[in-house]
Amino acid sequence: MTDEFERQYGFPPGTNEVRPADHDDQVTARMLAQVSFASADLVTFYASIGGVTWSDVDNGYFVTPAGDVLQQLKEYGAVDVGVGQNACGLAIGSNGGGLSYVAGPGGVYRTRTASLDEPELDRVADNLRQFLEMLEQVLTRFVINGEPGHL
Repeated sequence: MTDEFERQYGFPPGTNEVRPADHDDQVTARMLAQVSFASADLVTFYASIGGVTWSDVDNGYFVTPAGDVLQQLKEYGAVDVGVGQNACGLAIGSNGGGLSYVAGPGGVYRTRTASLDEPELDRVADNLRQFLEMLEQVLTRFVINGEPGHL
């Protein structure tokens, strides 16, 4: 993806990686498992993946490290996903354009605005696996033809 990036865009590529979880990430994933509304799939993901940074695909796509997810939860609380009484979600990433991704009951949601205080959300995936597959499709499309798609 980055081989022709500087020639095409006129500046060097940023960080573009899927970072494997290290020991600290795995410890943090176990802490995340203690959050009652954290899905098993999310905990399993963070036990293996430390974070995703694709800063050069469109505005960027980011899956936040588990430590940052817990810090966000501690500082700002859970995100109300509005799909039921007391339905809570966790902010797990962003699209680099100010919109956040929230994992909650019933799937993964994207905010319509940059605010998580009283977010308006659209469901973009039925579950974490589908969200990650869609993220992979965005990257594949970008690598093949330079078009990032939309997620």
